[in-house]
Amino acid sequence: MNEANQIRKFRAVLADDERLMREQLRGRLIEVWPDLDIIAEARNGLEAVELVREHHPDLVFLDIRMPGLNGVEAARQIAQMGDEDDGWLVPEIVFITAYDQYAVEAFEQGVADYVLKPAERERLAVTVERIKKRLAQRFSDELPAVAGAPLQQLLHQLSARLNPAGAAKHLQWIQASVGQTIQMIPVEEVLFFISDEKYTRVQTASVEALIRKPIKELVDELDPALFWQIHRSTLVNAHAIEGITRDFRGRQMVGVKGLSEKLEVSRSYTHLFKGM
Repeated sequence: MNEANQIRKFRAVLADDERLMREQLRGRLIEVWPDLDIIAEARNGLEAVELVREHHPDLVFLDIRMPGLNGVEAARQIAQMGDEDDGWLVPEIVFITAYDQYAVEAFEQGVADYVLKPAERERLAVTVERIKKRLAQRFSDELPAVAGAPLQQLLHQLSARLNPAGAAKHLQWIQASVGQTIQMIPVEEVLFFISDEKYTRVQTASVEALIRKPIKELVDELDPALFWQIHRSTLVNAHAIEGITRDFRGRQMVGVKGLSEKLEVSRSYTHLFKGM
């Protein structure tokens, strides 16, 4: 490891909706890792995602249970950020949890760590040593950085455990780029999503925005009763469907309320509108 990496000061973001828990974790981290630079604190998952995008930390502490966007959902969004800027790797993820069954699985997968509430100094010290080792490996090229796929797979599993069948919690907000700004868009206001190779277009009655989340991930996160997949690259809000027509080639086309644009229905999904 070169001299620059030896003196590198690692940077962290903390996310927990309970202020006292954030203060307690910060205090314990100062004790066991005095060189760690805690650059920002978030009160929910949405803030955590925004702060990570802004500051590019080396690690993120995420409470699993947070309002709006829970820690697992926030981690799934954070895990997609690594290719947005050259030279920045997806941060290490540490889950803060009172639910040991989630934490044990995360630890066993080896792509994330955990801290049980309340954070005990001895257990946190163990986590810190693991994180330091993984971060050192990243910057020394001793081992390749953990690939995004295993982390995404783990997060999907944790999400399924966190939201069991019959009590699933679906995505409520979309954080999207509108020009040079980031806007929080309520999911129920989205008329449709259309993806290309790099971006997904988010269309509301008044806003056209872009996100870096493919349709295949949105399908897992959105309420399937509200958003229907009509093409491998298209999801439409069922409440926004005005009608179905056929074009000169015989393809089914979905009309969207308030817009002149029509959405193509691929052959795989024509059964949704059988008889129309």
